[in-house]
Amino acid sequence: MKSLPLVCLAPLLLVPSLRAREAAPDFSAFEQKSRWVIPAATIDTAARNRPESNFDEAKVLAWTLPPLLDPAGNGRAATPADWTRRRGELLRIFRQEVFGVSPPRPENLTFDVIETDPQAMDGAATRKRVAARFSLGGESFTFHVTLFIPNRRDGPAPVFLQLNHRGLENTDPTRRIRMPFWPAEDVIARGYAIAAVNVAAEVDPDQPGATSGVRQFYRRNHPQAAAFTWATLAAWGWAGSRALDYLATDPDLDAKRVALIGHSRTGKAALWAAAEDERFALVCVNGAGEGGPAIARRHFGETLSQLTTGFPYWFTPTYAGYADRIDELPVDAHQLIALLAPRGYHGGDGTLDLWADPRGSWLALVEASRIWSLLGSDAPLPDEMPLVNDLLVQGPLAYHIREGGHDLTAFDWKRYLDHADGLFGPAGR
Repeated sequence: MKSLPLVCLAPLLLVPSLRAREAAPDFSAFEQKSRWVIPAATIDTAARNRPESNFDEAKVLAWTLPPLLDPAGNGRAATPADWTRRRGELLRIFRQEVFGVSPPRPENLTFDVIETDPQAMDGAATRKRVAARFSLGGESFTFHVTLFIPNRRDGPAPVFLQLNHRGLENTDPTRRIRMPFWPAEDVIARGYAIAAVNVAAEVDPDQPGATSGVRQFYRRNHPQAAAFTWATLAAWGWAGSRALDYLATDPDLDAKRVALIGHSRTGKAALWAAAEDERFALVCVNGAGEGGPAIARRHFGETLSQLTTGFPYWFTPTYAGYADRIDELPVDAHQLIALLAPRGYHGGDGTLDLWADPRGSWLALVEASRIWSLLGSDAPLPDEMPLVNDLLVQGPLAYHIREGGHDLTAFDWKRYLDHADGLFGPAGR
């Protein structure tokens, strides 16, 4: 891929005042807090649109989760050492049955800063465009990291890194197009750097039978390509780890305070990426549902069968084989979430996003919180969900459900930033 011309500009000195920025988002519509109750009319509408699915909590059948820890504990209390061993087992099972095996960091991976603008956002930030490159078999593969760093800070900035599967306009580096999906200006104003990788456009296509992308690149050029059984979600998560490799080289950034964020399909990818890569300090999983943070055994909203029929390339073929025998699946979402312990986890959902099963995501987090407790964090979370529009934070764990449907909104971002403020400490505003 041809590089963009390198732009060398003098570093921006911290200035006493910057041009007035646009007003902060108005969140007054979310001030009302209430218990989440799904109206009967909402259930009926969802059922009419997808009659093959269940959207009624009263119709959820009894289910039994596979154990977080080995059941053969001989009656003794579990220890952190038990979890360390179990964690390795669970990673192996998830790789084998769900996401596949990804390659390690390429030995010849390099990073080139191909654009720099130290006066982006009216002088509030420095914009960088970074090309991540490596080669195999004489062929080169490149993807890019778009990055804004706050100019006003006390030291290296913590970072929100987003995996973007939507159109490139959602993470427009010129900022001519601004979308709540990636509110770079607001994140900078909170004292955080913000980065994005356009995973569907540049890393691996979001389509079946793709003939391009990083997985095809490995198949063409790596002598042991068959060992890498990774599916698309794993490839997107792998790119997140490679972006973190770059962040760790930038002295303006604090690589120990990096939050990985994804919405819907990239929420699943972010969750798996952070499960494999323990360098991520926080993962924010937004509206990710089935195949991510929601308990598959509940059969609420989207099911494993529907997911793997519609998007078989997201997962290993083995995963689809459990569609009609879900009780035989050796893992479920609570174990996937637990793989992040004792680091930060924040789940977010919308009240109208029944397809993603918000309650299933909450219950999985409740079960997974037992591992945080085992490792010395606060007690496990209660079964009762937080109030709508509220934010529940318990140590490194957080969850919120806001009014609205399936989207990543400015209010979701506010909640993730609020949690990060407590988890990371002052962001240097």
